[in-house]
Amino acid sequence: MKQKITFPTSFVVLAAIAFTVSSCRKNDNTEEGKELTAMAETPVSGAFQNHRDSVPTKEQYGNPLFVLSHDYPTEVKDVINPSWQQALKGKPISESNVFAYMDSLKSYIAPNVKPFFTDNKNWTSAKYGWFNEPWIGSEREAILGAYLGNGNPAGMFKSLKEDEAGYALVFYDSVAAYTVGQLWGKTGEKVNLTKESGQFKEGSIVVKLAFSNINAPNWPVLKGAETLSVYDTIATAENPKKGYQVRKVSFFQMDVIVKDSKTAPKTGWVYSTFVYDMDAKGDFWDKMVPLGAMWGDDPDVNSPITPPYPKLYETIINPKAPFYSKETLGWGGRLSGPNDGAVALEAVDVTTGKVYKNLALSSCMSCHSPAQAKLKSFLLPGPKQTTNNLMVYTPGSADWMLWFRDNYGDVPFDEGQIALDYDMAMAAKSIPAYNTAMAKTATSAKNAKVVAVDNETAATVKAFTKYRHRNMKK
Repeated sequence: MKQKITFPTSFVVLAAIAFTVSSCRKNDNTEEGKELTAMAETPVSGAFQNHRDSVPTKEQYGNPLFVLSHDYPTEVKDVINPSWQQALKGKPISESNVFAYMDSLKSYIAPNVKPFFTDNKNWTSAKYGWFNEPWIGSEREAILGAYLGNGNPAGMFKSLKEDEAGYALVFYDSVAAYTVGQLWGKTGEKVNLTKESGQFKEGSIVVKLAFSNINAPNWPVLKGAETLSVYDTIATAENPKKGYQVRKVSFFQMDVIVKDSKTAPKTGWVYSTFVYDMDAKGDFWDKMVPLGAMWGDDPDVNSPITPPYPKLYETIINPKAPFYSKETLGWGGRLSGPNDGAVALEAVDVTTGKVYKNLALSSCMSCHSPAQAKLKSFLLPGPKQTTNNLMVYTPGSADWMLWFRDNYGDVPFDEGQIALDYDMAMAAKSIPAYNTAMAKTATSAKNAKVVAVDNETAATVKAFTKYRHRNMKK
């Protein structure tokens, strides 16, 4: 079956599936709460599916296929005085030490990430101490276990002449995976959604690798980039064959996200993004250079929509980062990478009707901030999407600024919801997929009614998907 281009929310980690999400709360004695709890306790299957059932033949690809790592830890050790904090030398994170902080994180993960590229046929998440999200096996291609992330239409970058599809692969380290286990247990057959279960422990690290399906010379900035294979259907000028094919992708972005409340006391997280720089010296790992880091959304800086931008205090961008990687920075220059979808080629102001072109409207933390058990709000600063146009609030308005608050991870975006500590992969992928499976197993009219109650989440995710690919020609 031919696969259409869709661009799920993956900003770590984002979803392109029209799913439903229920908010199963501990000690919720309302009728809806009791119904949701009953659904959560209904056994279902498919939590730990490795990948799609469309797989390459041995002739097409002779190495082992992706295997999901899901033996989540049930205990966790405290992370004390980690190297990235030491890199700050006792000072607040700032322009003077942020890149030392990022380099320390990169060095810390290198022994268990570099072999993914240098010895991929023998690499597995479990072997190198990483863990993956449950419930999205049907979205993973079979070779890398990657799923579609954010894509870019032709014209998003000055150097990109055709539509591009991004692939994402997310790893949780053992500290972060403890929280994944608190949500899903050993079987993944029911989700434990409480205020406490979705909160990550200090020192948790989440890594997202991002790959482009447009390679050099078609995208010249990726000349010399490390390439791997995926098994997917999206045709390109380089590989125009239809249907499932082994297709080459280029490694061009890496996000390393760390729970570090000492460094980021307002939000609890530091987001750092590395991008491929073909002009950097060294091997492929050395050529992944800092784009920047953020530890808050600068709610006190009301940025204009075009440069020059005022100084930010919670985002620092590397002035030496390659030009293409800075074309997709977020609102007011806030951190966002080339795979992150923070720029809209066109958006419409819901209040004034004004049409914005090339509007930078998000950031890493902004897009992750609505992560909740139920995705009640859109992932971008706008209302629920009801038209084919991307509708946004007036940039800088009170409504717009809701997406740029410095909330700690246990504070829900919407009152009365259960916050998921900025983990959009769980909020927009795993939990919705679980609820889709639950809907299929619902046999009573009562359960079916509950599923219908939460269709607003399906609309939220579907609208974001439409925004990401409405300009695509394929």
